[in-house]
Amino acid sequence: MLNAWHLPVAPFVKQNNDKLVITLWLTGEQLPERVTLRAEFDNEETSLPMHKVRSQPQPGVTAWRATIDAAKGQPRHRYSFKMLWHNRQLWFTPQGFSRFPPARLEQFAVDYPDAGPEWVVEQVFYQIFPDRFARSQQRNPERDKTYYHHAAGHETIFHEWDEPVTAQAGGSTFYGGDLDGISEKLPYLKKLGVTALYLNPVFVAPSVHKYDTEDYRHVDAQFGGDEALLRLRENTHREGMRLILDGVFNHSGDSHAWFDRHNRGTGGACHNPDSPQRAWYSFDEEGRALDWLGYASLPKLDYQSPTLVEEIYGGEDSIVRHWLKAPWNMDGWRLDVVHMLGEAGGARNNLQHVAGITRSAKQARPDAFVFGEHFGDARQWLQNDAEDSAMNYRGFTFPLWGFLANTDISYDPQLIDAETCMKWMDNYRASLSHQQQLRMFNQLDSHDTARFKSLLGKDVARLPLAVTWLFTWPGVPCIYYGDEVGLDGNNDPFCRKTFPWEAEKQDPALFTLYQRLIKLRKQSQALRYGGCQVVYAHDNVVVFMRLYNQQRVLVAINRGDACEVVIDDSPLLNVKQWQLKEGKGVAQEGVLSLPAISASVWFGH
Repeated sequence: MLNAWHLPVAPFVKQNNDKLVITLWLTGEQLPERVTLRAEFDNEETSLPMHKVRSQPQPGVTAWRATIDAAKGQPRHRYSFKMLWHNRQLWFTPQGFSRFPPARLEQFAVDYPDAGPEWVVEQVFYQIFPDRFARSQQRNPERDKTYYHHAAGHETIFHEWDEPVTAQAGGSTFYGGDLDGISEKLPYLKKLGVTALYLNPVFVAPSVHKYDTEDYRHVDAQFGGDEALLRLRENTHREGMRLILDGVFNHSGDSHAWFDRHNRGTGGACHNPDSPQRAWYSFDEEGRALDWLGYASLPKLDYQSPTLVEEIYGGEDSIVRHWLKAPWNMDGWRLDVVHMLGEAGGARNNLQHVAGITRSAKQARPDAFVFGEHFGDARQWLQNDAEDSAMNYRGFTFPLWGFLANTDISYDPQLIDAETCMKWMDNYRASLSHQQQLRMFNQLDSHDTARFKSLLGKDVARLPLAVTWLFTWPGVPCIYYGDEVGLDGNNDPFCRKTFPWEAEKQDPALFTLYQRLIKLRKQSQALRYGGCQVVYAHDNVVVFMRLYNQQRVLVAINRGDACEVVIDDSPLLNVKQWQLKEGKGVAQEGVLSLPAISASVWFGH
């Protein structure tokens, strides 16, 4: 039986000046007579002969090697392996063997040079919904004044911190969390191990969620205004923490001066055909503004307008650039529903504008991190380098939901086994470059979904399995505030409960699990930079490994009863000893003994 091994990291890919040395490992009885490397130069397929390496990297392993000139062509180098016998051929790609040539986007890919922000891979992110995380000690009660919320049709409501969230007035109910409250809790976040913050929108807007922007150039007074964001930026800089803002550029709020539905005297586009901003929105034949998904309070921005492009991202002091420059110096943007942004009330020329936003951000700050919100397939934006990364719902969150919580994003039943889960995850990441995989934004849940703990229901014992997965799978882990202390909650607004700061309301064992896994990730280059190989996937058990140079990390997830798993012999697993770092599994002579409902992590030595 023929077996092949290759991951797009050392020792299989090594950079030697402007050359990429590519190595394939083979074992088996009927080895190929020749092997060629299918590479490309400026999108043109080219075949490079591989030569057999004289010395064996490990006993029984035959290595084939070829060199790609990384100085020529595009920075993204895609390649696969063509194995030849006298009367047949076989191809090898990230998804295994194929009897016919793979599609271009189904091949291995590495970025040399890597134009993405390299700092991102080192981070542990923490997502904060500002109104619900922490209320500052010095908060002035005057800030809690009610006002009329036009979209909801009633006055806003203010609750005490420990009052329960209800289904009524979800977007109009405030608890008084603010940016100074986040500043005061930075020691807590440092203790947890967080190194980067992603904030839901902070700009002026009437709702609690702030996705109905009223002013893109100022911070909402409820959150402390511009001065509070400056203080938070200074405090995060002092702590060595990164800070990402939420950019809502698909639509504005209808109370924005550009639109002015409520006739505040700004002469906005809603009632004034002669408004300078009239072309910034789309209107039907009856003069009604086209909105986002039927929400009249969220009129769509129309990027047919050159002056809107200039204002949002094109100009030297555009909104995108403004917040990345001094004195704000933000580290990047998360782009809300960015796949829907475009022209004429829809998504026409979407890629052009998304790429323009990213390009503009890089001009203001070369190492800015720009990632999009995509509940669906984000790969076309990534493959076209329109974004650095994406919220990895499709490639991480939803497969885990199916395997551990037996549900999909529509909250319909979805019971999948380990093999299906791993094929799903491997298929999704196969067409992304290795560097892009490492920057994918992985979360168990968010402000737009039910909390993973609540999705688990009676299977809540599986929660540590998901947490372990979050910190060991390729990508950047992001914790949704409160997950680390066991906060629960069904879909919006219940997933947006206030943070339970009283110790008796927290799960200390879960918190320490997060701490341990964050420390493990920080200790291991393999967990941050390594390739990933699934070594076992059957029924209730997933086993995968991360590899980087000589480092090996083995991860076993068992959602079912206690069992023993026999791992196929692999040169990737040829280590002297497996040292257990997390969990209670036992690894001995190719057999894993796994407790029921468990996650185990070993480092190879």
